[in-house]
Amino acid sequence: MTTQVETFRALHHGRDADDPLVLPGPWDAASARAFADAGFPALATPSAGVSASLGYEDGRTPAGEMFAAVARIVRAVGVPVSADVEAGYGLPAKELVARLLESGAVGCNLEDSDSSTSALEDPRRQADRLADVRAEAGDALFVNARVDTYLRGVTDPAETIARIRLYVAAGADCVYPIRVPVDHLPLLRAGTGVPINVVAEALDPPVAELGRLGATRITFGPGLQRRAQAAVEDIARELRGGRPGPGGG
Repeated sequence: MTTQVETFRALHHGRDADDPLVLPGPWDAASARAFADAGFPALATPSAGVSASLGYEDGRTPAGEMFAAVARIVRAVGVPVSADVEAGYGLPAKELVARLLESGAVGCNLEDSDSSTSALEDPRRQADRLADVRAEAGDALFVNARVDTYLRGVTDPAETIARIRLYVAAGADCVYPIRVPVDHLPLLRAGTGVPINVVAEALDPPVAELGRLGATRITFGPGLQRRAQAAVEDIARELRGGRPGPGGG
């Protein structure tokens, strides 16, 4: 019998260039059900979206609350769910893997910079961290290594490719060069043998075009949660009839 992690891993391979894997990012159980009911074969939680749903700023959610939120999302659907766990909350690899597996997640994002300082992690130290996670998890987790070079202002694609190669050698199943310029995607595709995750903050260029440029997997960060929040704010204004709330001007 095929396990969910095997199903999830298989979704990343053998795809046509213009048919990348689209993974919506649920922020709670209700949004997860909506995406699963729409027919998406798997989901990938965004830490910023989940944090917003819990009332925290991005990067400020306690680890226990994040894992509990992921577990609720997993319980709500029958499709594989990968979890964004930021940089791992300072947990040793053994505990991090155990808590991910307890939540029911089949995969995780692990980023290589510190959100509090905006500093990039030493790539070899991050590769060692990924190798420890891989050793603890075996094949039970799909590891998506986020590469924060572009996010932190390092725009030379050679630096990103160097990190990708280290992370792949350490056991990453997928790499996630967040905010990569679309014209760099072909260079990164040529420099790696694993799937590439690209975040689509808007559907421009279209998903199929991102796939042709080199993206294997498309996620949306907190974008979908923010669109839903904007819709709620519109409803709130409609209910108030355009009147300001208490203390508002």
